[in-house]
Amino acid sequence: MKTINKTDTHQSNEMPVGLSSLAYNHCHLPDDTCRQARLSRDARFDGRFFIGVKTTGIFCRSICPASPPKEQNVIYFDSAIKAAEAGLRPCLRCRPDSAPQSNAWKGTNTSLLRAISLIDAGCLSGENAESLTQLSARLGISSRYLSQLFNKQLGTSPKKYALYRQLMFAKQLLHQTQLPITDVAMAAGFNSIRRFNEVFKAQLQLTPSQLRRSPSAKTNTNPIARKGIKNKPALDTHASFSHGINLLLDYRPPFLWSDLWAFYKVRAVEGMEWLDEQSLIYGRSFSLDFDDISIRGTFEISEVNAKNQLLLNVQFEREQDIGYLFQVVQYVRKILDLDADMDVIEASFSPLVSMGMHVSSGLRIPAAASVFEAGCRAVLGQQVSVIQASKLLNVLAVNYGDKAVIGQREVLFFPKAEQVATAGLDEFKMPGARKRALNGLGQFVADNPLASPEAWIEVKGIGPWTIAYARMRGESDPNIFLGGDLVIKNRLKALIAKQDITLGTTTDFTSKYYQQLVEKISQQVSPWGSYLTFQLWKNDEN
Repeated sequence: MKTINKTDTHQSNEMPVGLSSLAYNHCHLPDDTCRQARLSRDARFDGRFFIGVKTTGIFCRSICPASPPKEQNVIYFDSAIKAAEAGLRPCLRCRPDSAPQSNAWKGTNTSLLRAISLIDAGCLSGENAESLTQLSARLGISSRYLSQLFNKQLGTSPKKYALYRQLMFAKQLLHQTQLPITDVAMAAGFNSIRRFNEVFKAQLQLTPSQLRRSPSAKTNTNPIARKGIKNKPALDTHASFSHGINLLLDYRPPFLWSDLWAFYKVRAVEGMEWLDEQSLIYGRSFSLDFDDISIRGTFEISEVNAKNQLLLNVQFEREQDIGYLFQVVQYVRKILDLDADMDVIEASFSPLVSMGMHVSSGLRIPAAASVFEAGCRAVLGQQVSVIQASKLLNVLAVNYGDKAVIGQREVLFFPKAEQVATAGLDEFKMPGARKRALNGLGQFVADNPLASPEAWIEVKGIGPWTIAYARMRGESDPNIFLGGDLVIKNRLKALIAKQDITLGTTTDFTSKYYQQLVEKISQQVSPWGSYLTFQLWKNDEN
C-alpha cells in the first residue's frame, strides 16, 4: 500500500510494538477475500477492512493507490481503530479517516449502535462531556457491559473510540480545508489547542501543522478544484463563514444518488428543502439540539462524477457553532445512509429475487431530518397520496415553522414539537381526528423528548404503521419491513400471482396467509427489512 519515500519521512522500518505481537489477522473477512480486494482496489470493500503494513507501520484502505505490499508483510483489521490500537498510523495517501464506516455487527447489536450514535453526537467530548456511567444509563446497560461491547466488537474502549473519531475528523479537515488549526481543533470537539496538538502528535507522530505541510497531504485536498464536481461553487471558500465549509463524503458503491434525490424531490417542503434538476443538488435546513443549545444551519449535497464521493457544503447560522461540525457531518451521513454495506444487504433479498423481484442495486434509506419530522410525515400521509401528503406538510411548515437567513438564502425550519402541539391547524382540510393526532404527537414529544417512537402508541390516532415509519425514516432503523403497507401488499400479491402462474397453482391470499408470508419474509431479510421496503416501493414505480 505504502512504501517509505521522501514524502513520508515520519515512517520507519521498525515494526510497531502492538503489531509485532499480532500473529493473526483481526478481520471477519477471509484472508483470500481481503487479498483479492486490495490487489484489485475493489471499492465495494472500502471501509469493510483495513490493511496494516508491517514494514512501514501504517494502515491503508482497500482502495489505496500506492503499490501493494507483499502478502507476508500485511495484516488485516475489521476497523481503522483496531489498526490504530495496534500501533499503526493512517496512510496519508488513501486517508482511512475518510473511509465509509462498516462493521460486521451493524444491524444486529442495537446497544452498540446507539452508543456509537451518541458518541458521534459528541456525548463524550467537549465542555459538557458525559461520563461513561451517564452514557451507559442512557442506554439502559451497565458501564461494564458497554466497555465489553466496545472491546469485543471494536477492540477498544468507548472513550478511546471517541477520541480516535475526533482525531480522524480533524485529520480530514486538515486534508480537505484551509480552516485555521484552532478552528479544526474546535470543530473536532477539542476545547484546548494544546491538548489537541499533544494528542494528535502522540497518535499520528506528526503535529497538525506538519501534516498539512506534508507533500502527500497536499495531493487533491481541494474538493472544489478536483475534477468531476457537477456543480462547482463560484468561490473556493473552505474557511469562509458566509459561504460555508466544503467536505468530500466517501461511500461504498453501489449508490443510487439519482433515486435518493428523486425521493426527496417528490416530498420536498419549499423553503426548507431545495433541489436542482440539472446538477442533482439537494439542500435543506437543519436544527439540532445539544443540551440547551440549538444548532441551526443548512447543508447541500451534490454528486462527484466518477468518484464514490458526494460533495457536502455546510453553513451555520452562527460562526461559533463550527464546534458542532463533526456532529453535523455524521448527521448528514446518517440521513443519506452513506455507510450502508449494500453487498451484504442485497444478498438477503435472494428469496424475493427468486420470486421475480427486481433489485435496484444501491438503493438506500432516505432518512428524514428527525424522528419527529418523520412522525409528522407519517400522520399527514395517512389515507392520502404522496403528493397530497407533501402539500399538507408544506402547509404545516410554512404556517408554523421558523424562518432565518443563512448565508445568502432565506430558509424555513421544520416546526418544533412545541409549535405543533399548540398549532391551530385551521389551514388544513383534513379530518379532525387527524388534526388531533398531529397536535397530540407534538404534545407528547414536547413532554417526552427522549421517548422512543414505540411510546407514541399512547397518542390517540397514532398506530403501529406510523410508529414503524418514524423508526425507519426518523431513526434509520434498518429492520422495518412495512408488510402492512398497501403498496407493499399489492407488490407481494403480484409476485405471488406470477409464481402461481409459473407453478400452475392458486394461492388463497387470505389475511392469515398474508400475515404468515410477511413474518416469513421479515425473518429471511432480517436485519435489513427497511431496505426491502424501499425496494418494493421502487418496484411499484416500475
